[in-house]
Amino acid sequence: MIEEPSLLTIVRPAARRRPTAAQIAAFADLPTGFVVDAMDGRGAMDMAIKPVPGLPSRLHGPALTCDNRPGDVMALLAAPSQAQPGDVIVNAVAGWQGCAALGDRICGMARNAGAAGIVTDGPARDLAGIQAAGLPLFCTGLTPNSPVTSGPGAIGLPVLAGGLHVETGDIIVADEDGVVVVPFARIDGVLERVRQVMALEQALDARVAEGETGIDRVRAILDGPGVTWIG
Repeated sequence: MIEEPSLLTIVRPAARRRPTAAQIAAFADLPTGFVVDAMDGRGAMDMAIKPVPGLPSRLHGPALTCDNRPGDVMALLAAPSQAQPGDVIVNAVAGWQGCAALGDRICGMARNAGAAGIVTDGPARDLAGIQAAGLPLFCTGLTPNSPVTSGPGAIGLPVLAGGLHVETGDIIVADEDGVVVVPFARIDGVLERVRQVMALEQALDARVAEGETGIDRVRAILDGPGVTWIG
């Protein structure tokens, strides 16, 4: 038999990794597609996680992770008191869809604590109240079913959310297309790659605006021996 676990396990702020202010600010206006391209086409959470209608659909900041058992929100309820201004609370519920992973009051509390927003791999409830709180929220949908507050839960430890490993201090970038996680150790490298991606995208945008109908790589394939033509 095992001992009863602690209701909450919390990593103190001094022991958490956090990007610099400059690193955080550098992601402010980057489209999620550019960030994913800078990570070789990977890094997006499950496509079901989208912005709640009526709320800002742009979000970025360092992750503060919350780990809950399915149907439980103990860690999330404690998260606002542990958040630093600008944190994105990542509320992991093991992808449980049977009840809400949060509601309007926790959104208001997180807003009051200065959080940039909340991302969860479960649904939400209390849409009108969530919209009134005004805090960006990315979730899998809406349900009136309510969770419990039994624990155990953890704040600041690694979680699995939306199919991705997320650690406190990773950068979260989210927009209408979805949610992207940039691992802490890759922040500077991704920012450098994003600059290259942006330059290529801007050059291609200009060519399309001028009437371009294809890309050079595909044109070379069409002109070469790798295509079988019929008729």
